[in-house]
Amino acid sequence: MSPIEIGLISVAAIVFLIYAGVYIPVALGMVSFISIWLMRDNFTLALNLLKVAVGDSAMEYSFATIPLFTFMGLIVSKAGLGRDIYEVMTLRFRKVKGGIGMATVGANAVFAAVTGSSIASASVFTKVSVPQMIAQDYNPRFAVGVVAGSSVLGMIIPPSAMLIIYSFVSEQSVGDMFLAGVIPGIMLAIAYVGAIWVMGRYTPGFVGGRMVEDTEWMSGREIASKTLPTVFLITIVLGGIYTGWLTAVEAGAAGALVALIIALVRRSMSLRTFWDALLETGHITAAILFLITAASIYSRMLGMAGLPNQLQDLLAGSEASFWGIMILYILLMLFLGTLLDTASIILIVVPLFLPLVEALDMSLIWFGIVTVVGAEIGLLTPPLGISCFVIKSTLNDDSISLKDVFMGALPFAFVMLIILLILIQFPILSLALI
Repeated sequence: MSPIEIGLISVAAIVFLIYAGVYIPVALGMVSFISIWLMRDNFTLALNLLKVAVGDSAMEYSFATIPLFTFMGLIVSKAGLGRDIYEVMTLRFRKVKGGIGMATVGANAVFAAVTGSSIASASVFTKVSVPQMIAQDYNPRFAVGVVAGSSVLGMIIPPSAMLIIYSFVSEQSVGDMFLAGVIPGIMLAIAYVGAIWVMGRYTPGFVGGRMVEDTEWMSGREIASKTLPTVFLITIVLGGIYTGWLTAVEAGAAGALVALIIALVRRSMSLRTFWDALLETGHITAAILFLITAASIYSRMLGMAGLPNQLQDLLAGSEASFWGIMILYILLMLFLGTLLDTASIILIVVPLFLPLVEALDMSLIWFGIVTVVGAEIGLLTPPLGISCFVIKSTLNDDSISLKDVFMGALPFAFVMLIILLILIQFPILSLALI
């Protein structure tokens, strides 16, 4: 077989193995290693490339952002900052139809800016928001749909684990990727709030709920105590990166330290909790390092097979337009999103399309935002919408089925698709802060 044929078969084999339940890095690394061995008929070369891939990943300075931001997110989550922001937001929106849904979106957006995890957001706000919404007669499908939809903000608003993974695959600056995610993340949050307002006005049966008139108003001191720690933490992290005072790694270190101080001051951090956060940080970091290492050898395998160049020649020969290429890319991500998680989509698709994007003289930073938003839609679509599964597993309510979660999340997936098309049409929205 020719290298092209081996490359095509290997990509299909990777998708099949992941869908069959094989651990993603194992599928990527094993198939890529065997493919290189077959293409070059040289076991030693394949082994050497594997060693280079491991060394490049582990020794990369910017990789330190992963454990630092992961630790910061875990500390923030355990310190209860998400619940505090939610309580303040709920008071602000209490007299609006669908107001608790809007408060959930706003709180999720703020929480995302200090955790960077859709899974953490889905878990926290399922426990905090859904019971309160159901108690106020909101439609259960709407309640879980709001949490599912807004939880994906954690993957686009920095610091985001998916933006970090993309930056390694595409060899872009982590700090630039973080800055590029700010405006699209805010746009998506505003679009969600707007969608909830429209649904509350024109489809009140789907939203349900009643306005609470007798809610006790918080004092200025109480509001400040609940919001200022989070605002200060966001200012340290994103402000430091934006002004250039801190690199992404330094911002992660500063954020982790500030989060730890906040948790200690609030007396929400015991020695046991601290140790659990350290252990969980290690587990997550090791998993992501394994992913990045596997993606590195996968990229080398694709380069040897010549698949990216072949794809570029194919699209050039068909005289495909810019929008034709982007629609093909979106459809591919949406299809894979029904089978794979976000990290898998990024690791499989991005190395194939990067040379084509560079040949078209498009920004790889902008392409990263488009990729993450497109792949995140898969978190809300069946059969493998991970956020929906997390919400269902976190709920203590058997009356809400997995189908209810998916149906509730569907309008928000549609809103994400609209925002994605806007980001493709106007790249400046992703690049304005860089």
